[in-house]
Amino acid sequence: MITTTQPQEGFRFNSLGHQVPESQIKDIDKLRDEVVMGIVAKAKEAQTMMAQFKGEAMAEVADFVDLSSAEFDVKYGGTKGNVTLLSFDGKYKVQRSIGEHRVFDERIQAAKAKIDECITRWSEGSNDHIKALVELSFRVNKQGHIDVNQVLSLRQLNIDDPDWLEAMDAIADSMRVVGKTPYLRIYERQGDGQYKQIALDIAKL
Repeated sequence: MITTTQPQEGFRFNSLGHQVPESQIKDIDKLRDEVVMGIVAKAKEAQTMMAQFKGEAMAEVADFVDLSSAEFDVKYGGTKGNVTLLSFDGKYKVQRSIGEHRVFDERIQAAKAKIDECITRWSEGSNDHIKALVELSFRVNKQGHIDVNQVLSLRQLNIDDPDWLEAMDAIADSMRVVGKTPYLRIYERQGDGQYKQIALDIAKL
């Protein structure tokens, strides 16, 4: 049982939500708890700073894009689009991109049925490989959704069968955008001329 209330004075909650007297907790367990809670506190502080930095950086990019487009009467993708900004010496690059969250509606099942009909109608042999690819593409992920990118990879196959092309159109029609996420990436040019992303992910530091 997990509880959010405060324990009685002189007690601590254990992982099961039970109150344990401080006197019965080993010193090593208390020290471990102090280490963990200290790191967590710093992590939350860093998270807040990162969120603030992202918000401010995104606003600065949007303000510059608006100013630049107004001055030259052009668009750089708009405040909601993708844009890349370079420092004057070209050493640094800031990229703002907008990632779309896409899902399929119920029409994807009709597209899948049409694809299955094509495979059944075609002769056997190499089409077994296409069938395996189709089954893999329509596999449901851990969130219970069909992976959009996997299914869209079928549209890259060079197949000119009318029913197959109709199924590909049905796939496109069944796709909906349900949300967007802004991303900010910052790069530094290396000695070889390649840009390397400045890691803001703690796992990549």
